[in-house]
Amino acid sequence: MTPAPSPTGVEPARVRALLQQELATFAGRHPRTHALHERARESLLNGVPMNWMVKWAGPFPLFLEAASGAHATCADGHDYVDLCLGDTGAMAGHGAAPVIAAVERQLKRGITTMLPTEDAAWVGAELARRFGLPSWQFTLTATDANRFSLRIARAITSRPLVAVHEWCYHGSVDETFAVLDGDPGDPFERRRVVPRRGNLGPQVDPSQTTRVVPYNDLAALDAALRDRQVAALLIEPALTNVGIVLPAPGYLEGVREITRRHGTILIHDETHTICAGPGGMTGAGGFEPDMLVIGKTIGGGIPVAAYGMSGEVAERVKAAVPHEDADVGGIGGTLAGYALSMAAARAALGEVLTEAAFARMLPLAERWEAGVAAAIKRHAAPWSVTRLGARAEYHFMPRPPRDGAEQIAHVDTELERLLHLWVMNRGVLMTPFHNMALMSPVTTPEDVDRHTAAFDEALARLFD
Repeated sequence: MTPAPSPTGVEPARVRALLQQELATFAGRHPRTHALHERARESLLNGVPMNWMVKWAGPFPLFLEAASGAHATCADGHDYVDLCLGDTGAMAGHGAAPVIAAVERQLKRGITTMLPTEDAAWVGAELARRFGLPSWQFTLTATDANRFSLRIARAITSRPLVAVHEWCYHGSVDETFAVLDGDPGDPFERRRVVPRRGNLGPQVDPSQTTRVVPYNDLAALDAALRDRQVAALLIEPALTNVGIVLPAPGYLEGVREITRRHGTILIHDETHTICAGPGGMTGAGGFEPDMLVIGKTIGGGIPVAAYGMSGEVAERVKAAVPHEDADVGGIGGTLAGYALSMAAARAALGEVLTEAAFARMLPLAERWEAGVAAAIKRHAAPWSVTRLGARAEYHFMPRPPRDGAEQIAHVDTELERLLHLWVMNRGVLMTPFHNMALMSPVTTPEDVDRHTAAFDEALARLFD
């Protein structure tokens, strides 16, 4: 009997055979990394300092010894083009010279004092210029910035619920780990909110805290907000963590109109979509959210994040939080806005992630997109590729997805692992959780072409 064709167009048996070959190749090239992993297993859960590191494609995680610019070197001495870049945390490039210099200066002047610095005021003003929101606060992670923004929205609206896009990701914020049950083709009103797969030990049933709407569905959003019980809609302007899903024409404008009409605070999470330009998608499109979150990139590798708010929201916050309660209420952190992070952010924003840097990064992503698209066409693969600014990704479907559920429906974890491992064995690191590449200011055309050549070779083995 002839096996049924895979939706990806690739025979599963061929994928499994190639995967076994690549796993053996990786193991043979990384004896020292393997020894380090075995040692780490004695004291670290699964041999890694954070559990998502087990998602890298090899038989054991790659151990790195150094990273500089857009390259990294593993414990076995192999050089890699880094198109993962710390899953956006190192979008400025590893060890950007202005950030290192600023951090070294600040280390000698004091790391943390629980008091403001001139750098903090500069960073706030720069974020206001880029994103159009006048008032800012700082945290260590985008997760905290999202969490605090949701608390603020509930406090100033006196509403209990939040809303998110289906298959979104906003860090480890409890309310956001929710999806809709049933078939995506069912009427929105008949679908229930349920915990997302992998929602580990949820504190509260998300159906009690969260409304979930499909991306690119304005009718569903209007229905979700109509009873005026939703304090905030937290969104990425384009989905990225499930895979790149771009807004349909007019979608973000519709989101802004609906949230305003229903009195819901609109929060843009630009932590990944900052790849669209210096002001992220918000700045590029001239959008006007009520609040905005940005993390990872702005510290050049030093932990820092920020959340901004419109003048109206800022006034409502001042009225809702008495001076006596400024140090309580579930918002804050001893190291939030600490001096070292502010020095790093000033250098990263002022000297690294500049207009000129994005002018270099975006054409490189276009080059990556074109190389992948050409390989897909050459080998007649039923796949597609999507780009968002300096970030691009290929999908195992013939056209880009419209929403998160459509992207999830076309995931093939074994094929994805093979392709990640294939390019890693040929000197390229991709973001481990999906088929995504990110450009830095110091990525080169040769770096991009190394991936294109490896990807083309992989498709030749899969389809020809």
